[in-house]
Amino acid sequence: MPYSGYDDYFEKKLIISVATTGGHHGKDANPNLPEQPVEVAQDLAACEEAGASIVHLHARDENGEKTKSVARYQELLDTIDEYCDDIIVNFTTGGGGIFSREERIAPALETDPRPEMATMDLGPMNFGQTRTAVNTREQNEEYAERLRDAGVKPELEVFNPGHYPEMEHLIDEGLLDTPYWCTLILGMQTGTPAQPRNLINLVDNLPEPAEWQALAVGRHQLPLTTMAITMGGHVRVGMEDNIYYRKGELAESNAQFVERAARIADELNRPIADTDETREMLGL
Repeated sequence: MPYSGYDDYFEKKLIISVATTGGHHGKDANPNLPEQPVEVAQDLAACEEAGASIVHLHARDENGEKTKSVARYQELLDTIDEYCDDIIVNFTTGGGGIFSREERIAPALETDPRPEMATMDLGPMNFGQTRTAVNTREQNEEYAERLRDAGVKPELEVFNPGHYPEMEHLIDEGLLDTPYWCTLILGMQTGTPAQPRNLINLVDNLPEPAEWQALAVGRHQLPLTTMAITMGGHVRVGMEDNIYYRKGELAESNAQFVERAARIADELNRPIADTDETREMLGL
């Protein structure tokens, strides 16, 4: 059945997610990118004030290197709790081709409290010249079952249309609870090319009932997240996906991106969802 979310555009509140740090570039790319827990939490407090209701988190160690240390994710959680009011925390389980299957999911299951959400990469992706994140069907079945048992809602990351059969398989197996929360990712290396027609195609193939957000990398972030707002979807912004606020101008903070998304949404008559409304919309 084609996606029907276009119909309630004016009634649906907009969820803004912010991806503060990521697991790829660091301060060498943009010195304002937050890496340490206090940096992340301070930036995130401003993002929450500007309208973000979800934060997507990658942890970095003391040297700014990517890590799957449960202790480091716990430190992030505790520091965010100190600086922020009530933002919804979403841990990555990415890192395929670098970290083991167990290392990738451990922070979502072993921190206290557990995050309310965690990502699931639904299929293989290439990164750079030599790295492939495999993300097998067997792994996704395992992750879906373990996250469900832990009360952590999966964010289903769709890098290209070939990942939909994997999502449908998990649905058929009864491993996902409704509404499905889907992130449509455009502009990655072996992902969906960042073209408007491709976002429409991804949206039209969503399962029902689903809520979705668009994520586009680099210079594609602004036009395609704006397009998502007009389509009744939601948006993810932040320095994980884009280090430039505009051409040639490095972003000063993640809050800068959230503030712009909120301004655009206001002009397009989309009110912003707060954390309680976001929880209700996503079944948290």
